[in-house]
Amino acid sequence: MAAKEDLYAKVTPRRQRQNRPSTIKHGSTLDVLLSMGFPNTRALKALVSTGGKNVQAACDWLFSHVDDPFLDDPLPREYVLYLRPSGPLLQQLSQFWKQSRLCCGKNKAHNIFPHITLCQFFVCADAKVEALVDALQTTMAKWKGRIPMPLPLEHYSSSNFIGLFVEEQMAEILKSFAVDFATEAASKADVHVEPHKKQLHVTLAYHFQASHFSTLEKLAQTIDASSGCDWLAVLVSRDIRFVNHETLQVMYPYVPQNDDELELVQGDFIFMSLVEQSTASEGWVYGISLGTGLSGLLPENYVSRADESDTWVVHGSHSFLNSASPANSRSTVSGLLFDGQLNDSLLDSLMDPPSLTGVCFPMQVSRPANQPSLSRMRLFVCRHGERMDVVFGKHWITQCFDSKGRYVRSNLNMPSSLPIRSGGHRDYDKDCPITVFGSTQAGLVGEALLESHTTIDFVYCSPSLRCIQTAQHILEGLQQEGKTKIRVEPGLFEWTKWVSGTCLPAWIPPAELATANLSVDTTYRPHIPVSKLTVSESYDTYISRSFQVTREILAECKNLGSTVLIVAHASSLEACTRQIQGLNPQNSKDFIQVVRKIPYLGFCACEEMGETGVWQLVDPPILPLTHGPNHSFNWREMLMQE
Repeated sequence: MAAKEDLYAKVTPRRQRQNRPSTIKHGSTLDVLLSMGFPNTRALKALVSTGGKNVQAACDWLFSHVDDPFLDDPLPREYVLYLRPSGPLLQQLSQFWKQSRLCCGKNKAHNIFPHITLCQFFVCADAKVEALVDALQTTMAKWKGRIPMPLPLEHYSSSNFIGLFVEEQMAEILKSFAVDFATEAASKADVHVEPHKKQLHVTLAYHFQASHFSTLEKLAQTIDASSGCDWLAVLVSRDIRFVNHETLQVMYPYVPQNDDELELVQGDFIFMSLVEQSTASEGWVYGISLGTGLSGLLPENYVSRADESDTWVVHGSHSFLNSASPANSRSTVSGLLFDGQLNDSLLDSLMDPPSLTGVCFPMQVSRPANQPSLSRMRLFVCRHGERMDVVFGKHWITQCFDSKGRYVRSNLNMPSSLPIRSGGHRDYDKDCPITVFGSTQAGLVGEALLESHTTIDFVYCSPSLRCIQTAQHILEGLQQEGKTKIRVEPGLFEWTKWVSGTCLPAWIPPAELATANLSVDTTYRPHIPVSKLTVSESYDTYISRSFQVTREILAECKNLGSTVLIVAHASSLEACTRQIQGLNPQNSKDFIQVVRKIPYLGFCACEEMGETGVWQLVDPPILPLTHGPNHSFNWREMLMQE
């Protein structure tokens, strides 16, 4: 194995990639890599892992994987041949993918882009991949113009499956094409390809909740299966080691704090095995980076779920209508993944040209970040800011109040003053304020809303002081303090099962909040008064209460304003938005897993779909807020050493 220093001595990696054609004109790509001093097995693996045909992408992959413990592992990749749509039909399927995911959440069909499977997964040695690609090209040359377009497709639905099936006679023709490819692959690349023998189809949805069937079926019926489409024969591969892993995508960069942690680069993908999670602490996961091949622990809230095909590699994509040579479009998309950047237009560029090679990116399913129509109602739900008892411990009151109950600030992150409570300072034990940094967090969100030209028409708030203070500072950042009053709604309080003891917090009444210069509406009459809340309520009761109060708030504001802000708890982002989307509540276990990942000032947005009464989650008008911890520091203990 070549040492890392030897590799860097032979080729110095470029610090900055530039979008310009390669100037290398001589020899094959493999020959160029070998001339640079890379071992043959590594050079082949780099080419296969990046789709081949691009020296720079292969070099980048080799340098990023120089510490990969499996760099010299001879394990081959798995390959499969799909038909993939393009043109008007692709646009309709893309819309279905987006709407089905928004309305009903992710199902198994979302793991892979829309396709028709022509063969089973098979393995091919890295040294044989070029011959395999040539086998597909040879087969396509025989079949050009022999398959009429568009393919005849028919809708089919069952209790747990919705799809488009290829008409039987046409399906037999496609199966003959798959058999010819299998014959060529065996002859040229010495691999065994098993053509698909079952009915050929495009899967639209499967393994979904029974309650979602009618919604998915209605969405599927809007697809015009006769729309124009040039189907492309696409050869893709995946890393066989991660077939049974969950795929995650890195949302935020992370610098390791300990030796067993994994560095995260935004846009990279992480493979996570559920079996290996037993040793991970709560809030952490153990995973392997696609970009580097390294493994380690990483914070769970820095990643989000991705789709299985997000990490697949394209080795050939050929049109049945156009006979252009694949050499004309080499290097168009290869290497983008390893820059940590996802190109939103990559799907179109992959579909429209007759033949391409490179990294296979996911279908774009997220909603474009356009400003919503002013005629539609919007609902923002936001968690409160950093709370005192979490930062300074549950006994913070003993640090901050003297024997006469007077507040004494003992840290810069503690507020300079606190509202006087009629029940005494002990009431802060169950109803704590936010820190100075919590106020700053809220102010940043308000300023971001102002910069996005967002106006809040109504603000509703949990009765918890930390939520009211957060709402106050958001309004100050928005420059709407005094103009927009905070409506204190007890129905927005979190799940009462999480309250310690046998009684609810003694919240500060609105009149006393107003006296403390908090901009609350003292005339507001709650939809669910405090007297209706019970200690240790069931999960179903909490979910029903949250849904009820959210619906009543939206009905109350309809036709009076277009934007409502709810400032409450982490659980509110899920409990107040899920059922208005027409979705069933999650079970309590899954609900808790979602809630524990929502940070301070976690922010989500919903928009009403016309006048249907159904809402959908959309992109918020502001960026997320991320920051690191700042631990307690005592200079006497740390610096005055004997």
